[in-house]
Amino acid sequence: MKKARHAFHRGFTLIELSVAMTMGLMTGAMVLALFNQQLTFLRIYRTQNFLAEEAPVISMYVSHLVGKADRFRLHDTVADALAGRNPRLTASPVLVMNFRQPDGTQRASILSFENYGAGQALCYYVVPVSGVLGAPQWAVTDKPADVQFVMEEGVLRMILTGPEGEQITYSGTMQQ
Repeated sequence: MKKARHAFHRGFTLIELSVAMTMGLMTGAMVLALFNQQLTFLRIYRTQNFLAEEAPVISMYVSHLVGKADRFRLHDTVADALAGRNPRLTASPVLVMNFRQPDGTQRASILSFENYGAGQALCYYVVPVSGVLGAPQWAVTDKPADVQFVMEEGVLRMILTGPEGEQITYSGTMQQ
C-alpha cells in the first residue's frame, strides 16, 4: 500500500495577507494623524507663547518703571522726546518718564519701541545729564510686533501687539 503524499504549501493565504496589509495601513494612518495633531498643538502653543510667557514679563518691567515715575509724556520719536517738543496724548511709541532723585534733582528715562539695528524692540534709555542719548541700556523685549502708549482719561495704557496679531492692553496710573 502506498501512502498518499500531500504537498504542504508554505506561505500565507490571500485573506491573511489582506488582513496584515490592512492592519499595517491602519497603523500608519494613525501614526500620521497623531503626528499631524502634534504639529498643530505645537503651532497653537507657539502662538499663545507670547501672551502666556512674554507679555506678563513685559508688564512687570513697565509697571515697575512707570509706577516709580513722577510724571511722563508721550512722543512720536526719541528725538522729539529728548528735545521736549511735540508731546502727544494719542497712541505713541515713545514714553518719557521723569524721576525725582533723593537730592531733589530730576532724572529722565525713555521707553521706545523702535528699530535699533537688530530689529524692532522695546528699548530702555537713561537720559544722561548732557542730553546726548547713546545706545539703549537694555531691550525690554524684541518679541512684539508693535507697542503703543496712550493716555485715556488720565490713565496710561500700553498696547502690546504680539507676533501673531494678538493684542493685550495694560493700564495703570502713577503711585502717589
